[in-house]
Amino acid sequence: MNPRWFMRMSKWARNPPSAKRVKLVFAVVAICVLLVAIEKLFGMPEWMQIERIRFRP
Repeated sequence: MNPRWFMRMSKWARNPPSAKRVKLVFAVVAICVLLVAIEKLFGMPEWMQIERIRFRP
């Protein structure tokens, strides 16, 4: 593990983030997980799918 990470962890231990910031991070992570779950359940829309172009040599 990089020593820089230990410095960052000690800084966070001395000055932890506010409750609002923690809630914001959890909300963003929850939204991302929800979007991935919706994509897995229903698939991607047709307009977002990539069409394969075959090149003929």
